[in-house]
Amino acid sequence: MTHTVEKIGGTSMSRIDELRDTLIVGDRKGAALYGRVFVVSAFAGITNLLLEHKKTGAPGVYARFADADTDHGWHEALSRVSEEMTAIHTRLLDHPADRAQADAFVAERIEGARNCLIDLQRLCSYGHFQLSTHMMQIRELLSGLGEAHSAFVTTLLLQRAGVNARFVDLSGWREQNEMDLMQRINNAMQDIDIASEIPIVTGYAQCREGLMAEFDRGYSEVTFSRLAAQTGAAEAIIHKEFHLSSADPKLVGAGAARKLGHTNYDVADQMSNMGMEAIHPKAAKTLRQADVPLRVTNAFEPDDPGTLIDDRPAERAAVEMITGLEIVALEVFEQDMVGVKGYDAAILDVLTRHNVRIVSKTSNANTITHYLDASLKVMRRVEKDLSALYPNAEVSARPLAMVSVIGRDLLGLSVLTRGLQALEANGMACLGASQGPRNVDVQFILDRDDMKPVIKALHAAFIEAETPALRAA
Repeated sequence: MTHTVEKIGGTSMSRIDELRDTLIVGDRKGAALYGRVFVVSAFAGITNLLLEHKKTGAPGVYARFADADTDHGWHEALSRVSEEMTAIHTRLLDHPADRAQADAFVAERIEGARNCLIDLQRLCSYGHFQLSTHMMQIRELLSGLGEAHSAFVTTLLLQRAGVNARFVDLSGWREQNEMDLMQRINNAMQDIDIASEIPIVTGYAQCREGLMAEFDRGYSEVTFSRLAAQTGAAEAIIHKEFHLSSADPKLVGAGAARKLGHTNYDVADQMSNMGMEAIHPKAAKTLRQADVPLRVTNAFEPDDPGTLIDDRPAERAAVEMITGLEIVALEVFEQDMVGVKGYDAAILDVLTRHNVRIVSKTSNANTITHYLDASLKVMRRVEKDLSALYPNAEVSARPLAMVSVIGRDLLGLSVLTRGLQALEANGMACLGASQGPRNVDVQFILDRDDMKPVIKALHAAFIEAETPALRAA
């Protein structure tokens, strides 16, 4: 049977009762309900409480445990997670028996994790054992709690609606055998009949490779893509709370934004580079190599086919998307750089040590500029290290923005020239611009305050003026 593997993100998961009645069940009956595997993220906000807030950095259980001088901080944080989980499933589950099962599930998982952390603290009070060597395992243990809870609650919700749903826990809870990701997925799926039941799979998978070491909080997309590839899915589908659009509809207007409809993995990579959460690049690579097309839909518009992402080239050259990202420009100027090798390698070593993501870079005879996705706090440390490394260099970092014009094929569109003309016509200055030979993106560097007006100006020039109005995202 041809099946799909479908992922529901955390924001959408918080409305899983609505999705039950539309996306998952809707008008489907009998066999039409099945042939689908759902990979679920934790409910919105839970992973922030378990680890740290993704945007603000506010500490969760993990961060408090890592920095704890006493036990109290992380204990209280873990209790807060329990309370929030209970509040979520109490809202979603109508039947008292389902609520009781969910309450017991949360209690068992949270208290099990609490006891594990207490035992680890006690063990590491002896000099032979260092807590720092176990922190990544702790991070993975805590992460798995969120996805296990959401998958269990979703399974109860669907079973109460008469759906033959099965809870598939890849989190390795209390399992003794160590497995790699392929083994973990194969063991979990081997006795499931996709034609007659809906597996509800945890987005986190415990495995020998350690997903968080490489992907951190992008692990659910890695699990999703590997599951789709290993089971030979006809399509991999990501359900978001919005369509993939030519620009943010809130910025350019719902009537001006165009749903992409169809694009390729090259564009998806450019989107990821600009901080857009379409899919993790490594997850996209897995699907691409397995020849599994990806579809991104609006979860709350189940009848809309969304946007298909595959390897097909564009039928014609066209701009598909305008997006922006706040960046920091790190500039290293040294007159003695001319003709000397190794400067860039040393800079890359420093950026890697501070875990700074490079978005783009430019260089000339005596200056190397990296455009980085990093906080100014981190950049101060980077500047300090580089100044010590190159005492005669001028090292500076300043906040800027990058706006990228993206498309499968930009050949012959004169995007760089027309983009600069559009900015000039709107009275805006550009600090730098570049276009690579692959003709998939053109980047404009500008002051941060100009980012939103520039996106609007470029969208008007390349999308609204060229593409007939489609359904707004």
